[in-house]
Amino acid sequence: MSEIILPLPDAVLFDWDNTLVDSWGPILVALNLTFDDYGLERWTMEEAHVRVARSLRDSFPALFGDDWGKAKDRFYEHFHQIHLEKLSPLNGAHNLLLALKDAGIYTAIVSNKHGDFLRAEVAHLEWGHFFGQQVGATDAPNDKPALDPVHMALGENAAMQGGTLWFVGDSVVDIQCARNAGAVAIIVGSEVTGGADAAETSAFCPDWHFTDCEELAGVVKHLRKAL
Repeated sequence: MSEIILPLPDAVLFDWDNTLVDSWGPILVALNLTFDDYGLERWTMEEAHVRVARSLRDSFPALFGDDWGKAKDRFYEHFHQIHLEKLSPLNGAHNLLLALKDAGIYTAIVSNKHGDFLRAEVAHLEWGHFFGQQVGATDAPNDKPALDPVHMALGENAAMQGGTLWFVGDSVVDIQCARNAGAVAIIVGSEVTGGADAAETSAFCPDWHFTDCEELAGVVKHLRKAL
């Protein structure tokens, strides 16, 4: 990996859904059940990949109009019933978190999943010891890509005072958030999700793109040895 010139960070912020855990299945099921409740057309998985990135309070008003608050409650009812039993870590996620912890690097989560569900999933996997903060949708005054949840996740961490910060995610929103925070934008996964169209997706190119968390874990280990 001698071609990697990425410096080790002072802190790493992670997206959660489809970055560290596979949650497309339960999200799509809960969305389509909510669409059924309102007589709306169901989404395919491909459509979900494009449209699911922003938090519900940012995306549901356009979908459900004035009823978006009730629709949000229905979505959470459906999601609550299935999300833990279908939750699974993505390839290399645990190894990546271990590598960062062994390197003494601060990590936190900035997710657009509702904070209560996010923390329940982290606890279910027994991963709480990896993260200094677990910030989800509605925990901060504004959701990702705004900086509010980034500041909440980092607190007094040195990375906010000029150190190197990584933002690791899977979507255009994660790249936008990284840009807003002055962080290195890292995408894990086969493609960047969440762009409304090809032009928007191409406009937000990550600084680094890795196949999965396992590949990024290897980079972290390599960079440590190079010190």
